[in-house]
Amino acid sequence: MNSASNIVQYGPPLSLNVARRIAAAAEAEAQRNGWPMVIAIMDSAANLVLLHKMDHAQTGSVAIAQAKAESTVRFKRPTKMFEEALAVGGINLRLLATDRACPLEGGLPVMIDGRIVGAIGVSGMQSTQDALVAATGVQTIAND
Repeated sequence: MNSASNIVQYGPPLSLNVARRIAAAAEAEAQRNGWPMVIAIMDSAANLVLLHKMDHAQTGSVAIAQAKAESTVRFKRPTKMFEEALAVGGINLRLLATDRACPLEGGLPVMIDGRIVGAIGVSGMQSTQDALVAATGVQTIAND
């Protein structure tokens, strides 16, 4: 049974300062691993706040990172959930008809006080590596 208290709410949009902190932590993790990445951070209304393309990141990852962040904000869930649902197949394949739902791991919500204030999308390597870099970015403000 769902109740209103279980519904994740949107919060006020994250600031550029917070976006910069998240991106810096994500970039540091990518650099430690030698992974050229694109990092996109959107606010709670799915507006782009920051886009950072590391040197030598593939240009196709620019759009993918943004799609991951946008999908996370619009549907209030990590993009890995879409990826896993499609892998199961069956009725989950209807997700393919869902506009702007990115089924690639690497998009995570940015939560403050239990509300979604934005999202990070990372692209450039394998989806699991993208997700690791995104999680490192999000973790930097979770420790505040």
